[in-house]
Amino acid sequence: MNTGSDEPGEVAVASDKAKTDRQETAEGAGSGLGSRAPEFIKSRRLLHLSWQVGVFVVGLAVVVAGIIMLPLPGPGWVVIFGGMAIWATEFVWAQLVLRWTKRKVTEAAQRALDPKVRRRNITLTVIGLVIIGVLAGIYLWKFGLVMPWKIEDQ
Repeated sequence: MNTGSDEPGEVAVASDKAKTDRQETAEGAGSGLGSRAPEFIKSRRLLHLSWQVGVFVVGLAVVVAGIIMLPLPGPGWVVIFGGMAIWATEFVWAQLVLRWTKRKVTEAAQRALDPKVRRRNITLTVIGLVIIGVLAGIYLWKFGLVMPWKIEDQ
């Protein structure tokens, strides 16, 4: 980067000022994307890289635990989104995925609260329950109800 000077100190000051200006612009715009690591960690490249690896490993462990909980008892999706939130403290891609997910969940909640959609959902649920009740009644009428402990030996 050419700042018009051959002094290395001035280049560093100019790049730091430009970096600060970009951060202020980004904060002023409300984007809030980027690392949330403490400043003393961000100022040291190797320490920041280690921090990112640590955050990635912890987030990965939480996401994997959530994936395991999907077929097993447990709050699988909540844990997966918790892992994404851990990743979002450090990685822009995770922040963008989390924002997209929050936006979609909010839109779905607003659609679900729409009176027309609620009426349709209630109607479909009642129709489904009536069909299940009729099928269960036909099965019981045809085969009866035999408790497992009353099965006769043949």
